[in-house]
Amino acid sequence: MTQHDQHDAEAGLGASAADPALGSDFRLRLLSGLGMAAVAAAFVFTGPISFSVLVAVVALLLSWEWSRLVHGPEADIVLIVHLAAAFAASALAAFGYVGLGLLALAIGAILAMVLSLGRNSVYAAIGVFYAGLPAIAIIWLRSDHTLGLVAVVFLIVIIIAADTAAFVSGRLLGGPKLWPRVSPNKTWAGLIGAVVASAVVGACFWFFVKGASPLWLAGMAAVLGFVSQIGDLVESALKRRFGVKDTSHLIPGHGGIMDRVDGLVAAASAAGLIGMAINVHVPARALLLGS
Repeated sequence: MTQHDQHDAEAGLGASAADPALGSDFRLRLLSGLGMAAVAAAFVFTGPISFSVLVAVVALLLSWEWSRLVHGPEADIVLIVHLAAAFAASALAAFGYVGLGLLALAIGAILAMVLSLGRNSVYAAIGVFYAGLPAIAIIWLRSDHTLGLVAVVFLIVIIIAADTAAFVSGRLLGGPKLWPRVSPNKTWAGLIGAVVASAVVGACFWFFVKGASPLWLAGMAAVLGFVSQIGDLVESALKRRFGVKDTSHLIPGHGGIMDRVDGLVAAASAAGLIGMAINVHVPARALLLGS
């Protein structure tokens, strides 16, 4: 999970009373996390359409944050391209046109690169896929009529478990740093804790997925948990590259949308690729059953 410095709002929530080992921002992060979890659950369980709307909104916010991060307030036309590509990709995926959604991202990336006129052009292009690819992947997973809902819940719960375990084990156990030049607060203990927690939680889905192997679920969850932590680390490197602490201040205690869903972005993209590689017709089944 991305580690943040103390925020001014902590005082109003009595964060100073939190366990010093967990950090004075723990209570604020917890309250914000619970609020986001409640909103996400409401959209996830009310059907594919409402879920697609939520994903599209998140993709648009990611596009906005990425453009501001890379190009600053003057992003203008590049920002419009990012937003248009993210919306088109999400909408096309929601209507079952996953291939066209990927094409929209490719076109958007090319336009963003050209319109950047040499100012971080590669980053501009990458940003289109950063927001759009996980949106397509997770909407596509949810569209599986038999196991789509379970697959999305599996993915989200795995990331929550990985982030929580990384945060707690990293703060409580400490130890050698994972990559201090990029993220001075991330530790090997946090990474190991994230992978182990993901595997344990993933194996528990054996009770909810008929015909699934607990070993397959644990292994898949461990992979996704690991990928989520790499995604977190990459986002930290990106912020260091552009000299910012948070991508925005939309979420109290967490910073921006990118700061909160960086692991989910990476894991959702990986889950989509895994589903495509195993069985392109039933991606959720491929993810959960391996067939």
